[in-house]
Amino acid sequence: MKIIVPATSANIGPGFDSVGVAVSKYLIIEVLGKSDQWIIEHDLGRRIPSNERNLLIKVARRIAPAIQPHHLKMTTDIPLARGLGSSSSVIVAGIELANQLANLQLSNTEKLNLATKIEGHPDNVAPAIYGNLTISSYVNGEVSTVVTKFPEVSLIAYIPNYELRTKDSRGVLPKELSYQEAVAASSIANVAIAALMKGDMVAAGQAIESDRFHEHFRQGLIKEFPKIKMMAKENGAYATYLSGAGPTVMILVPKERSNTLKEKIEERQFKGQVFELQIDCQGVRVEK
Repeated sequence: MKIIVPATSANIGPGFDSVGVAVSKYLIIEVLGKSDQWIIEHDLGRRIPSNERNLLIKVARRIAPAIQPHHLKMTTDIPLARGLGSSSSVIVAGIELANQLANLQLSNTEKLNLATKIEGHPDNVAPAIYGNLTISSYVNGEVSTVVTKFPEVSLIAYIPNYELRTKDSRGVLPKELSYQEAVAASSIANVAIAALMKGDMVAAGQAIESDRFHEHFRQGLIKEFPKIKMMAKENGAYATYLSGAGPTVMILVPKERSNTLKEKIEERQFKGQVFELQIDCQGVRVEK
């Protein structure tokens, strides 16, 4: 059995802790067989546990404490601490592992409720479960989400070689906004979501780049951001934004211009990798 979970790109500008889209990088968990103890084969280095201390197993046992240990294999091309939902993908995989091994028959709504309580917000876990574009809220312990298609665009991701921990990225954010600023930020977010759902990428792009919740404070943590944003604008991109808490820089660009933009960014030889990503429309799935 294989459990496959997509990477996610959250916030998309003003959709702070609320909006996310599933993209074509993946965590794959292979269940190889029963075992006396939990064993996880992976090549992610020593800091990622290979036993029951792994986040995957912690989540699975939290959902179904009595499940029998298994021998697993974990492979992923979702980079750690880069703003592409690496931890969220593991949380969703852990819930699905418990769901399968304990035959819980969880609905997607139940999976989302569990994942949000563990993660603390739904912006990454929702698209990892449902695929596509998700707009979610988490208020007073209640999760609500809307799933919709993402417009037909290409996503160019610049993924730096350095990590940026979410706690460090959150550390530069203000502790509060004035009422006036909150209303302005919220109105921008409303326009961004409405434009994305309508497929109006010009209006969406303008709103995405006008975020007042977090991007203004975080962009300085990613030294390549201004140069990449300028290159993107010069090559007809709709918007450039920080994926999640960063440091990945995501560009929304017309499909016919994606190859040219990708090549131009690669020519600059920044210390990172450039990928063209697709929208994942399936979310978490199981192959038996």
